Amino acid sequence: MDFKDYNGVWVFIEEKDGVISQVSLELLGAGRKLADKRGVELAGIIIGENVRSLASTIFEYGADTAYVYDQPIFKHYRTESYMKALLECTNKYKPEIILFGATSTGKDLASAVATDLPTGLTADTTELDVDEETGLLLASRPAFGGNIMATILCKKYRPQMATVRAKVMKALDPQPGRKGTIIEEEISLREDDIRTKVLQIVEATTKKVRIDEADIIVAGGKGLGSSEGFQIVHELADVLGGAVGASRDVVEAGWIEHPHQVGQTGVTVTPKIYFAIGISGAIQHIVGMKNSSLIIAINKDSEAPIFNTCHYGIVGDAFEIVPLLIEQFKTAIRKEGLTHAREV
Repeated sequence: MDFKDYNGVWVFIEEKDGVISQVSLELLGAGRKLADKRGVELAGIIIGENVRSLASTIFEYGADTAYVYDQPIFKHYRTESYMKALLECTNKYKPEIILFGATSTGKDLASAVATDLPTGLTADTTELDVDEETGLLLASRPAFGGNIMATILCKKYRPQMATVRAKVMKALDPQPGRKGTIIEEEISLREDDIRTKVLQIVEATTKKVRIDEADIIVAGGKGLGSSEGFQIVHELADVLGGAVGASRDVVEAGWIEHPHQVGQTGVTVTPKIYFAIGISGAIQHIVGMKNSSLIIAINKDSEAPIFNTCHYGIVGDAFEIVPLLIEQFKTAIRKEGLTHAREV
């Protein structure tokens, strides 16, 4: 394999109902940095029906080129059809790096494409960098249960591929009017060529907890001792008008359901304020909340790793400190005549 034939950084642009997913915009920001470091172009590949207009958006968020497959056969995501389009485009233009969001669609498509090429794939990446000289993608992610960070390289094959967690990268501020090159592609696929058929789309009717959308999160860990002790997290969250988060140990202990779990095996969050109460700060948890605007940690262990990540740290007993915070916030709410502290 001649690596000189491979050039450029690509981002798979995931969309639904004509709206680009946030993780794709975040990856354009990360991809822009990688492309600039290598001195190459950043491209987005868009696959779907009536999606050509999305090219203008990805240009505003950093892309130089948009490869567009806009055909009725791509109306709904199916592994086989999308894989064939991406494989054809990859073999034709030979990108050096391809990034996917670590969504259900991104993971499914990336693994199928990597298997067929074949090449390597680093899953659930939380940090990205590139060697300026060799072009090696440095894709890092927690390993061994979150106890270490492993940087994974693909030295023998191209393109280098990675899926990246949502919320761990930052999208660039859009530049309205920024232009790029649209390359329209077509593929000779008939419906009879695709083994999977979409018969009906059923929207979920159950209401799920979305802590990744919360501005304020109060998260608790095993340091709170029991499910009863964990209730102070709920109390503080109620006063603040925030969401409740938890460490993996708390979820595994059955104190709260998995949708509240923050970290590598849970949800990645970027709230304006993140309270970490009784959370020691394992790497696995840190990667899920380190990009929060303000992190406040409360832990009686002054050596807890969480204090290396937080902006403000309080060393002490959470059962003494949190009730005091609750009373102070309630007092502020009463004075201002508000519903909860989030409105302050």
